[in-house]
Amino acid sequence: MARTLHNLKPITLSRPMKPGYHGDGGGLYLQVTSAGAKSWIFRFALAGRRREMGVGSFPSISLAAAREAATKARALVKAGKDPIAVREADRAQERLEAAQGVLWSDAVDQFLEAHTGSWRNKKHRQQWRNTLDAYATPTLGPLSVGSIGTPEVIKVLEPIWYTKPETASRVRGRVERILDWAKVKGYRTGENPARWRGHLDKVFPPKAKVRKVKHHSAVPIDDLPAVYARLCQSKGIAAKAVRFAILTATRPGETAGGLWSEVDRKNALWTLPPERMKADKEHRVTLSREALAILDEMAEVRTGKHLFPGHKSKRPLSLTALSKALEAAGGGDATVHGTARSTFKDWASERTSFPSEVSEMALAHSIGDRVEAAYRRGELLKKRAALMQAWANFLTAESKGKVIPIGRRGRAA
Repeated sequence: MARTLHNLKPITLSRPMKPGYHGDGGGLYLQVTSAGAKSWIFRFALAGRRREMGVGSFPSISLAAAREAATKARALVKAGKDPIAVREADRAQERLEAAQGVLWSDAVDQFLEAHTGSWRNKKHRQQWRNTLDAYATPTLGPLSVGSIGTPEVIKVLEPIWYTKPETASRVRGRVERILDWAKVKGYRTGENPARWRGHLDKVFPPKAKVRKVKHHSAVPIDDLPAVYARLCQSKGIAAKAVRFAILTATRPGETAGGLWSEVDRKNALWTLPPERMKADKEHRVTLSREALAILDEMAEVRTGKHLFPGHKSKRPLSLTALSKALEAAGGGDATVHGTARSTFKDWASERTSFPSEVSEMALAHSIGDRVEAAYRRGELLKKRAALMQAWANFLTAESKGKVIPIGRRGRAA
């Protein structure tokens, strides 16, 4: 017998009703909760599976509107289509069409705002903004985020992939993350055109194969004691900071940003927090007697929280000041970074019998095997202290005697 339709009356809906399902016919029901709330439900069966689809609450959705929705849903079921899936697809298309007004530049702003709490620090967030503004936004900025495809991504990367492979790789990864986020937000559909594996790796060579990495230039091992001796002759804070960076084999930015709160004078340790390290991990530096002596000198003129304060109040020493101090001491074109780290590594490898992993950990380089790394952590601290004292002894040998005049310039390491 044919199912009857339109069993519910408008006047009935306006009155209190018993909790439960009240059928209008053709699979449309008014669901009434124990609290008296009313909503429309469409029940159907497809491929032997019974399902329910919410149509909306009453009275926001009137009886007439609910019947119209049920009629469309029945037609879809009759055609073998799932009305729930069709509705979701329609809504996705509506979101996509609405997203045509969401430009790439808008998406970048929203993404950065949404991830405010996840950045290591403000500098990291600004680095994202700067690289995207410099390399991606000039091409993608005026485009809707939903329309960006592989050709547009390639257009962004081609000018820099072979000249700035490291930067290009970062830009690609950041574009990929923003487009993934945009897809989750409903601003775009389909595969991510900035993905590497199985996609852009067919277009560009890996960054490691584009060109050899250009290392920071460094003062040669045998020239460094004389350069260090000249640094000792300077009373400037920058010269002391360069000496400290070399003695600790740390990056110039880590030294310049050093804080008194990070130093444990009693145990001769300097602990750098994760947010100030390239690897985003805490790093403990063992301090030689020479390094401690420099800190004692700086403590006598301490003016704030920084180990090596700059000219501006409450600001650390600039990296430019460190570079100039090294150059004035005969460092030539060598960088503080290369001299403090590359020359140290060369010296440790070529002039000492310390195991490689000792110098690697002194440089805050990670050891591959986690179990091995955990085992070594405590043992290597004493060995690292011995290594850094030997390094200090090597550096100060010249300063204890006659200082050699500035001679040949530093070579590239």
